[in-house]
Amino acid sequence: MTLLTLNLHTVHLTDEQFYELCQNNRELQFERTATGELIIMPPVGGESGNREADLIIDLGIWNRQTGLGFTFSSSTVFKLPNGANRSPDAAWIQRERWQALIPEQRRKFPPIAPDFVVELRSATDELETLRNKMWEYLDAGVQLGWLINPQQQQVEIYRQGEDVEVRNLPTELSGENLLPGFSLSLSRYL
Repeated sequence: MTLLTLNLHTVHLTDEQFYELCQNNRELQFERTATGELIIMPPVGGESGNREADLIIDLGIWNRQTGLGFTFSSSTVFKLPNGANRSPDAAWIQRERWQALIPEQRRKFPPIAPDFVVELRSATDELETLRNKMWEYLDAGVQLGWLINPQQQQVEIYRQGEDVEVRNLPTELSGENLLPGFSLSLSRYL
């Protein structure tokens, strides 16, 4: 199955209706663009699922050790400032920013852009679509993002106010000042 995008320009789902659509179709994973297009995400295969799980485990272990924030999986939908509803493969939000949300906001689709996101390209993902998503994250306020591309053996590093840095795999990534002490070896993504 490939990514399916439904043009809903004449049908405007409210945030509550989008939430209900997602809740009533839990076997599917949805995103919504800022222009209202509904994206139905295909499930990933075993290799991509394993890589995603390893990535979340590494980020989660670092976060438990530091207690600096909160880690989120690809099942989490974030409502970005531009109105889009996006689900990065892994995300992290600083503790103070997350705790500033009221419980109702945390329970549903949080109206917040993560501080850090990772997108892991699977076999069904179009690279240009993921790149556009990374720019959307930066525009929303994400400070650091990694687009891991096993198919081309590269990773693209997105930072606020900087050009994209491209590295060949294998490489070691750093959480920089945002995630102090966090590093990720991408040798297993070969």
